[in-house]
Amino acid sequence: MLAWIAGGIGAVSGAGVLGAAMLRKNVHKWLPAYLGWQPEAFDPAQPVHVYFCFVDHYEPLWKTQDEQLGLERVQRWVDDYPRLADEFRDSDGRVPQHSFFFPAEEYRPQYMDLLKELCARGYGDMEIHLHHDNDTEQNFIDTIEQFIETLKWHGFLENRPYRERFGFIHGNWCLDNSRRDGRWCGLNNEIELLTRLGCYADFTYPSAPSETQPRMVNAIYYARDDARRPKSHNMGRPACVGVHAAPEELCLITGPLGLDFGSRKYGFIPRIENADVNGGIVADERRVLNWLRFGARVLGAPNHVFIKVHTHGTQEKVYSAVLGEQARGMYAALCGLKKNEGTRLHFVTAYEMWKTVRRLEQGRPPQAAEAARQPNAYSQTLAEGQPQ
Repeated sequence: MLAWIAGGIGAVSGAGVLGAAMLRKNVHKWLPAYLGWQPEAFDPAQPVHVYFCFVDHYEPLWKTQDEQLGLERVQRWVDDYPRLADEFRDSDGRVPQHSFFFPAEEYRPQYMDLLKELCARGYGDMEIHLHHDNDTEQNFIDTIEQFIETLKWHGFLENRPYRERFGFIHGNWCLDNSRRDGRWCGLNNEIELLTRLGCYADFTYPSAPSETQPRMVNAIYYARDDARRPKSHNMGRPACVGVHAAPEELCLITGPLGLDFGSRKYGFIPRIENADVNGGIVADERRVLNWLRFGARVLGAPNHVFIKVHTHGTQEKVYSAVLGEQARGMYAALCGLKKNEGTRLHFVTAYEMWKTVRRLEQGRPPQAAEAARQPNAYSQTLAEGQPQ
């Protein structure tokens, strides 16, 4: 009897610890949707296409105002990333692509010139990142418009239709005033403003364990703004073959999010897989398979899996995970997917990932291999003598 009572007390205590941990990590915000999430089954008669996109909250001035330190961080990417990327090829023979989401408030021309050189060599692309607090509608519009023009001056974001002007990541995860205290944004109509300014897609999430995490998980979906309320993207319409986006809908492409029962805290609490590549949890073969399992799909196109992971690539503590041996292990594990018969791996930028989603929605087959063989757009820009 005493043993039975002790066991019951232990179970209750364990449940209490688990419940407290879940609340502290804000798991309750997305767990119901995760438990109900069920991707469409693969069609075994067709190949599986895996699209891998690495987005970077790229902040050279992270925790510093030392512009020389920021320059050294950018230079390290220019020096080290090509050596890393050149070791790996996807099914189309293309090297890994890195999408630099550069914060408008950290703009320095010398940083952008170096990154333009890296992208011109075929290693990635540039999009927009923004940290702001207690912002106003007009200031937000002016900030984005001015930064778009600045990036164009450097040879980025060129030759895109207005509705495809830029991809976006919100600093501090606070898209559309997602925090309860209203910090780090200030705009309940941010989604409407982004669509008006020509944002083709948002790549902010997942943000778990932050309270800003929306209910939608492992999804490519569309949100409509409700200017009366914050966090309008908490729910949305999943992307679907044959359904075209309305002008007022913002596409959100989310990364893998789920419970990792293969890695447990205290031996029994499953860790959260949140697509963050920072070296804390090594991106090995087991983790890559989790990404594949949690990968987002377009409804009606189950054999196309979209894996979008993120990092803060200028932080010295993550260099091994993005430029060093841990990164080599990650790309080796990704390239290992090619060994599975019928699986095709595609390294894509954020813009290319969205374009692939759009083609699937339109019922047209993606042309990843064809795109990979096309000349890099920035090479032509440099050849024409754009401002250095």
